[in-house]
Amino acid sequence: MSTALLRTAGELHARVRHGRRAVVMTMGALHEGHATLVRAAREIAGPDGEVVVTVFVNPLQFGAGEDLDRYPRTLDADLKIAEQAGADAVFAPSADEVYPGGRPQVRVTAGPMGTLLEGASRPGHFDGVLTVVAKLLHLTRPDVALFGQKDAQQLAVIRRMVRDLNFGIEIVGVPTVREPDGLAMSSRNRYLSADERRTALALSRALFAGRDRHAAQEALRARAREVPSTRARAEALSAIGESRAAADAHAVAKAVPNAAAAVRAAARQVLDDAVHHDPPLALDYLALVDPSDFTEIDDDFTGEAVLAVAARVGTTRLIDNLPLTFGSFGAAS
Repeated sequence: MSTALLRTAGELHARVRHGRRAVVMTMGALHEGHATLVRAAREIAGPDGEVVVTVFVNPLQFGAGEDLDRYPRTLDADLKIAEQAGADAVFAPSADEVYPGGRPQVRVTAGPMGTLLEGASRPGHFDGVLTVVAKLLHLTRPDVALFGQKDAQQLAVIRRMVRDLNFGIEIVGVPTVREPDGLAMSSRNRYLSADERRTALALSRALFAGRDRHAAQEALRARAREVPSTRARAEALSAIGESRAAADAHAVAKAVPNAAAAVRAAARQVLDDAVHHDPPLALDYLALVDPSDFTEIDDDFTGEAVLAVAARVGTTRLIDNLPLTFGSFGAAS
């Protein structure tokens, strides 16, 4: 059965529903990252459910000087990708269908979280995102909606909106899909020249460097838990001439409380080097945050965190992130 192209909410509402409806919201220019979302939606909806992909370039989330006019619009190709990934319908409404009275006077605001990181760099962006997501949730009436974790802050504010405003819809985050060279898949990657793409790889490499440092710090944390008297042990080892073992014990004791700072430093080094590439990378932010509110974590933080980066290469702005868990082996004694 071919994927239906629907232009109005009336057409969508007229469809007979038997199982769960899962929605994947996009601005088009679909790629493998979107296809992964659709496949995940198909699995959640099951054979009796329905998967709907929305394609709508939302003008409310583009600020002055951003790329609304040149944002790629490839509906025919999008239909093929959606169909191959298992979508039952593509809902591609006009601006008049989504905003029948023109730009809405009443909008959803993202609150304090919407002013941080992406929100600070793009004022009003998340208000535009939440307004269109709210509208599309009402228009599509899903049981579950899926969003990519590459847009981690967007996912966080959507989850907050759905919870705070009692939407009664399940929100599912799907892991980031990457190119073979590590670059996170994005519709904006097509804007990069070959040289710009090489520079852009610094984003994912910085995150991977932070992840590797995090793994080392967590291993030290685990060893510190196994040997509670680390400092005393180091002194004892030094006294009997075991300098290498003593240095190792000192490292365990010293490193554990500084895990977050070490992760930031490892990622920052890669980004600092990329500033000197040709073309150079222009860093917007590097942040290690609590995903519940996107505030920076302290060095004694334990729990889920997100290492996030945004930068511009040439005229293209890119974002990326990795989830990390601090204290997964338990706190040091």
